[in-house]
Amino acid sequence: MENVAPNTQSRSGLFYRPRMTSLKDQKKQLRLQALGRRDALDEFWRVEMALEMAETARDHLAIEPGQIVSGFWPMRSEVDVRPLMFALREQGARLCLPAILDKTTIVFRELVRGAPMVDMGFGTVGPHEEAEVLDPEVMLVPLAAFDARGHRIGYGAGYYDRAIAKLVDKGHTPRLIGIAFDCQEVAQVPDENHDVIIPEILTESGLRRFTPKL
Repeated sequence: MENVAPNTQSRSGLFYRPRMTSLKDQKKQLRLQALGRRDALDEFWRVEMALEMAETARDHLAIEPGQIVSGFWPMRSEVDVRPLMFALREQGARLCLPAILDKTTIVFRELVRGAPMVDMGFGTVGPHEEAEVLDPEVMLVPLAAFDARGHRIGYGAGYYDRAIAKLVDKGHTPRLIGIAFDCQEVAQVPDENHDVIIPEILTESGLRRFTPKL
């Protein structure tokens, strides 16, 4: 009897499926591309744009005296929001910064002049643990990439998504303002059920407001 080799091509075809790129992988790729464009921006230009964005915030954000605003201490090539935060402080805002408690949780501690700052990891700092924990009413939200619908790609840890969800569970509806450079915009962020929509984005082009569309 003639020996016939198994039809490995047809057998493998029974089990092989083309590998589909997951939403997580798609977001990772968009994140890397957007951050690459941001990293390539001239350092001195970024400083100038940060100052211009502070002027835009002063003129258009309409912060009420005593309103609690969360910012963030910039890391790597992020927009330096410190001029923006201090402009809002001049309008009477009460400032706070995120403090990382563990791998899943951040809280917002009050930023007070002269108070000690501590290392938060990731190349950023925040107020000491003795600072008062606040619930922000306005949140300046860092991001890696965004689209024109207000969908955001963060840095992958999910800190802000969980923090915003906790505020909503407590009955708060914080005003969310994404902070980025124009070069971080992408055509479309892949949709996921847990996405937090950012209805306002502040870039060097100005403050963009839009009605989010799912």
